[in-house]
Amino acid sequence: MTEKATPSPEAIKAWARLMRVSRQLVERAEDALKEGGLPPLAWYDVLHELAEAGEGGLRPFQLIERTLFAQYNISRLLARLEADGQVEKLPVADDGRGQTIRITAKGRETRRRMWAVYGRSIAELVGARLSPDELKTVSALLGRLRHPPAGD
Repeated sequence: MTEKATPSPEAIKAWARLMRVSRQLVERAEDALKEGGLPPLAWYDVLHELAEAGEGGLRPFQLIERTLFAQYNISRLLARLEADGQVEKLPVADDGRGQTIRITAKGRETRRRMWAVYGRSIAELVGARLSPDELKTVSALLGRLRHPPAGD
């Protein structure tokens, strides 16, 4: 990066607003889960990825890639989820130290209960405040900020 790469005032304002709004939306979704007596959003993220992976489950490194948690955070989170019966760890046949993580029936039920609250939060905090066209625009603009760029 060169010294000339200084942000414009508009880029600074956009960055600050993006960070602030993102934090506020996550906090409000977390509050709704807590009020519902449900686990934190991080649990949902992991349970969702494991449910999407199906019966084959995922290796811990795959969860790190898909959720963007740091390795030490995912290890602690998986230990809590396993202790609560939400996930199970299975040995990998060709890797003596490797494990596959798979969601349990209890984990699927927890994910379902969490989604009822989390999905409602998304609808209220984002869906009800922007028109369908505005939602498409915001999604497209945020997609352009991804690194590396991806076509989702």
